[in-house]
Amino acid sequence: MFETRMKYLALASFTVFSMGACGEVPNAAGEAQPASNETPVASTNTKAAPSGDWPMWGHSTSRNMYNPNSGSLTIDFYPGDFIGASDEIDPETSTNVKWIAKLGSQSYGNATIADGRVYVGTNNDAPRFDKYKGDRCVLNCFDEETGELIWQINFPKLGTGKVSDWEFLGICSSPAVEGDRVYFVSNLCQVICADVNGMADGNDGPFQDEAMLFGAKIKVGPPVELGPKDGDIIWTLNMIDECGVFPHNITSSAVLVADDKLWVTTSNGVDYGHVETPAPFAPCLIQVDKKTGKLLGEESSGLSERIFHCNWTSPTWFETDDSKLGIFGGPDGWVYGFRPDPKENEEGYAILDEAFRFDANPAIYRERDGKPVRYVTVAGPSEVIATPVVYKNRVYVPIGQDPEHGEGAGNLVCIDPTKTGNSTESGMVWQFDQINRSVSTPSIVDDLVYVADYSGFVYCLDADTGELYWKHDTMSHIWGSTLVADGKVFIGNEDGYLTILKTGKEKELLGEIDMMSPIYSSPVAANGVLYVQTHTHLFAIKETP
Repeated sequence: MFETRMKYLALASFTVFSMGACGEVPNAAGEAQPASNETPVASTNTKAAPSGDWPMWGHSTSRNMYNPNSGSLTIDFYPGDFIGASDEIDPETSTNVKWIAKLGSQSYGNATIADGRVYVGTNNDAPRFDKYKGDRCVLNCFDEETGELIWQINFPKLGTGKVSDWEFLGICSSPAVEGDRVYFVSNLCQVICADVNGMADGNDGPFQDEAMLFGAKIKVGPPVELGPKDGDIIWTLNMIDECGVFPHNITSSAVLVADDKLWVTTSNGVDYGHVETPAPFAPCLIQVDKKTGKLLGEESSGLSERIFHCNWTSPTWFETDDSKLGIFGGPDGWVYGFRPDPKENEEGYAILDEAFRFDANPAIYRERDGKPVRYVTVAGPSEVIATPVVYKNRVYVPIGQDPEHGEGAGNLVCIDPTKTGNSTESGMVWQFDQINRSVSTPSIVDDLVYVADYSGFVYCLDADTGELYWKHDTMSHIWGSTLVADGKVFIGNEDGYLTILKTGKEKELLGEIDMMSPIYSSPVAANGVLYVQTHTHLFAIKETP
C-alpha cells in the first residue's frame, strides 16, 4: 500500500471558494446568505465563519469547497528557491508570499483557518522541539498573520507499523474549529478535542495526561515536560477501545460538527494482507457528544461487513426545514443518510437510524455477464473516499479507491437525499460515468460542478443535468480537491504544479505554478490569502507591496 505516501484527504480526500454577490437570500435551511445561484452554506447549527475564515474541511457543514468571502486572491506569485541542497526555502526569493511555514516530509491533512490561527497536520521530520524526536505525528497551530508557531500537539506512533499507523505519515485529519475548541482524529485512532489556546492558558479540561501521552514511545515511555507551546487536550475518545475498530494504514477523516454532536469516520478497514476485515461488526461511523467526548451512537448498517478496503471519507450535513441527516460515503460504494437521533436496539446499544442508502456504482461495475466484477480491477466497483457535498438539497459525490490501486472506472452521482430506503433508482438525479476514479471532493458554484479525478483531469459539469462543459488535463495524478475562490478554480497535483482555471462554462487556463514539491492536499482560501500546502511547506500567498 501507499509506500512513502498516504492519501488524504482529505482526503480526503483535501479546498475552497469565492463569490462577490450582494444582498441576501435564504438557503435550503432557511438561512440568510449572500445572493447567488449557489445556496449551500453552513447550516443553522454551525458557527458562521467570521469574515472569510475556513473553519473546517469544506468550509461549512455542506462540505462545498467554496468560500463566498475569500476576498481577492493573487495568482501572480513565485514560491521561492531552495537554499542550496536543503529543503529550506529562502523567503527573500519568493514573490507575493506572505509567509512560509516548514512542515515535515509528508503532509496530507488539509489546513484549517479560524480566529487568527492556522491548523495543519504533518509528520515530525522537521522537529521543532528537542523533546520530540523520531517518527511521530504532528498538528501545528500557526499565527495567521505571521506564520509563527503558537502550539503543537506531537503524538507518538501507534506501534502497529504499516497495518494501522504507517511509518512517517503524520496527522491526516483536517481539524474542525468551533469556538475555543478544535476537533480532529489522531493517528492513534482517537477523536481529539483540544483547546485552541494550547497550554499557554493552562492545562484545561478533564484530560490531564498530556505529558505522558506526548512523551510515550509506542505505548510506554517517560513523560515530557510540558511548555506553553504544547497543545492542550480537553478530552479523547479511543475508537479502538470504545468501538472495536481496526484502522487500516492510518486514521484519517475530518470531523463533522452539527448541533452538539460530532460525526466521526472510524477508518475501520481490512488487514495488512487485504484478505479479511478483522472487525467486521465495528462501526464505520459514530456520533460523539462534542462537550464530553461520550459515545452517543454508531451505525449498524453492516458497512464493515461489506467493506472493500477502508473508510477515509468525511461525513456531511444535510438540513432543511423538514429534515436533518448525516450523509456518509460508505466503504462499500453506497452513500448513506442517517437521522441525527440514535435509537436504542434490543441489546441496548444506541444505533444511528438509517434513512436511505444509494449505490453510487453503476450496476455494470459490480456485475457483468452474470458474474461479480472483482474489486481493484480497472472496471470493478469502488468505495467512496471523497466527501459528499450538499448543494440545493442534493448530494454530489464521486467514487474512487486508494490511489495506490491505480486508475480505473469512476462515477459521479447527483442524489436526491429526501428519498428513503434503497433509493438507488428513486434518488438518482443523474450520474456521470466518464470520470475516472476520484478521491476529490467537488466544488459547486453558480450551478456548476468542478471536480477532479485521480488520473489528473478536472471537469466542469452542469449541476442540474450532469452535462459536461469542459475537461482539463493537469498531466499528473490528483489526490486533492478543487478549490473555487475569487472566480478561479485551484487544484494541485502529484508533480507539484498548482493549476489555476477560470470559473464558467468556457475553459480558460489562467496559470500553472511549480510549487517544487508534490501537492497531496487541497488549496484553501481565507481572508484574502490563498493557502497552498505541499508535502514539505505551507505557503500563505497574498499580494504584497
